[in-house]
Amino acid sequence: MPAHTSKVRRFFLHRFKPSFWVLLICLALGLYAYNAVTPKWVEQKTIIQVAVNELGQYSYIQADQQIAIDEIVPYGESPLRQAALDQLDGDPQLESQWVVETTTNNDEPLAYSVLEASKHYGIWSLLPAFTAVCLCLMTKEPLTALFGGVVVGAFMLGKFNITDGVLIPAFATTNAAGILLLYLWLLGGLLGIWSRTGAALAFAEYTARNFVRGPRSAKLVAWLLGIVFFQGGTVSTVLAGVTVKPLADNNQVSHEEISYIVDVTGAPVASLIAFNAWPLFVQALIFVPGVAFLSTEASRLSFYFDSLVFSFYTIFAVLGALLLCFDFTKFSGKGIQQARQRALETGQLDAPGANPMSSAELQTSHVPEGYIPHVLEFIIPLSLLIGIAVGSFILLGSPQVNWAFGAALIVSVAIALFKGMDLAGVIDGIGDGLKGVVVASVILLLAITVGGISTESGGGLFLVELIGDELPYYALPAALFALSMAIAFSTGCSWGTYAIAYPLAMPLAWAIAQSQGVANPELYMSICFVTVLNGGVFGDQCSPISDSTILSATTTACDLIDHVKTQIVPAAYAAGLSAILWTVAAVAVA
Repeated sequence: MPAHTSKVRRFFLHRFKPSFWVLLICLALGLYAYNAVTPKWVEQKTIIQVAVNELGQYSYIQADQQIAIDEIVPYGESPLRQAALDQLDGDPQLESQWVVETTTNNDEPLAYSVLEASKHYGIWSLLPAFTAVCLCLMTKEPLTALFGGVVVGAFMLGKFNITDGVLIPAFATTNAAGILLLYLWLLGGLLGIWSRTGAALAFAEYTARNFVRGPRSAKLVAWLLGIVFFQGGTVSTVLAGVTVKPLADNNQVSHEEISYIVDVTGAPVASLIAFNAWPLFVQALIFVPGVAFLSTEASRLSFYFDSLVFSFYTIFAVLGALLLCFDFTKFSGKGIQQARQRALETGQLDAPGANPMSSAELQTSHVPEGYIPHVLEFIIPLSLLIGIAVGSFILLGSPQVNWAFGAALIVSVAIALFKGMDLAGVIDGIGDGLKGVVVASVILLLAITVGGISTESGGGLFLVELIGDELPYYALPAALFALSMAIAFSTGCSWGTYAIAYPLAMPLAWAIAQSQGVANPELYMSICFVTVLNGGVFGDQCSPISDSTILSATTTACDLIDHVKTQIVPAAYAAGLSAILWTVAAVAVA
């Protein structure tokens, strides 16, 4: 080999890490998919209950409102049915269409549905999510990893103007604006004020004196708070994380442990103690024509709660976190075991080389000289926050999270000013808070963008197609669990997973139960139902691009990748045991 060639080779090998080559290969694969892979259009059918209103119009119920349907066409005439899509050259002319299917003998309506056409690129559809997750694990730097997934996905979809074609449309959404408002301004400002006034530290010291006697009781308080904040969504994660972090830090609880407890008592608890928005959302997706116990909203809600007895993954996940509180770590995995020992023996709450999601501005208090912190500066805003969030859910049907955090921030500022802190000190505190969470907010925005690209490229649809209707009845529950896990992990979204998976899973489960002679089809349907529910929860909890995962790490100041790697082991234990029990249960009800 010539000397100059050898020098060039050494230059590239020494200056570019393996993650660089992985990104380069993924970019090349994205370009290949754009140029050589023809997308497949797939019919997506969502069956919806339709009735005739007092005006004689066909209508359906959405969010407690009756909505009229302008036009319904026979299914066989729709250009969005699969037979028509298979003959399609180019893109469909319609985005969605209401259709009706009828019986063959007397044209009586059998089912009303909304048809939509979506596309996927086969296994290539998984490339953006694969890139992001792979780079996250390799680099331990989520910001660049997620951006790499965005770029690869943009190349695959032919959106080479990434700024105008991907980032601006994604960041200009109501969802993105909500993230900036809530998690950057309101949450960041509140954490900054608490750091400036010493409120969080005062709370930690107060609870340590009166309730907590060490790491065990500190972790148990965190677990109990997660149960109390059972409304689900990111608000539960944020509330629990913000509340317990100072307490856990004061009692030598590693950030890996506390972030795991906060995360595992988020979505799993919300789906299990489901006196929240979860059943209302899910029930609308599980209507199956001709199935009496799924025929009305009330019956579907009852079916949701009755099925929770089979919700093995969420039960095991929550109980596993409880065992960790009592230092029973046999099923917690080596990562959490080592983190626990490190914190107890050295006082180091993070692993060496960790990059906590919360910056240094929020790790220490900056109380001005002469200002005396008081525990009520923490308790009053937090109580107001919880009261508004829970009260608005009870009264209005959904928690008004922005109201809750905004009120808590205003009250915290008012208390600080009343106690004598000058306005400059308050503004500095809010500024420190904003700086403390700005990186986490950007990561959250990029994670949502990657999830959106994965959805647009059809990753979930491709995975759905891997499940056929020829599976034996006893294999279907585990297969549906694996399917929903994969969709949720690759998109970082549980509810998005349900929107994709349930319209397939429930009719498929019923068809298999009937064709294969399952003796108790209702119980079998319950088992299949919870496997999808639990699979979405697993992905929401464990995916590095999930908002709950990111916020669990942010509010507890844990390294995101350390959080992902340590919590996925106990989650895998719970998932494996659950899959076995669902298979046994399916055989038992047959």
